[in-house]
Amino acid sequence: MVTLFSTGSRHFLDMTDKIVVLSTCSGEEEAERIARVLVEGRLAACVNIVPGVRSVYRWQGAVESAGEWLLVIKSSRERFDELRAALEKAHSYEVPEVIAMAVVDGSPNYLNWVEGSLRP
Repeated sequence: MVTLFSTGSRHFLDMTDKIVVLSTCSGEEEAERIARVLVEGRLAACVNIVPGVRSVYRWQGAVESAGEWLLVIKSSRERFDELRAALEKAHSYEVPEVIAMAVVDGSPNYLNWVEGSLRP
């Protein structure tokens, strides 16, 4: 549940401890391997692998374009540091994308499943 509360002139939003982490990979094999590392290590409850992403980015002074595979990783803030380290270790990119976004709210059943999937 999202709760908005105020302290003086500032407003705050109460949200879950769950996060969605985005990363991209160069191919299907790498995406599958990283997804398995994260789920088997209980660093992620689920990883969606989305093929056919086209990225345009600046790298070493030049604008590049590449086909990539997007990872949509469901986890928690508590597990983020370990998840980031494992993803960076398993990744072939020199600077892999690792961006965490807060989950403001969600289905209680799904959020409980995510929590349970992250516990040993």
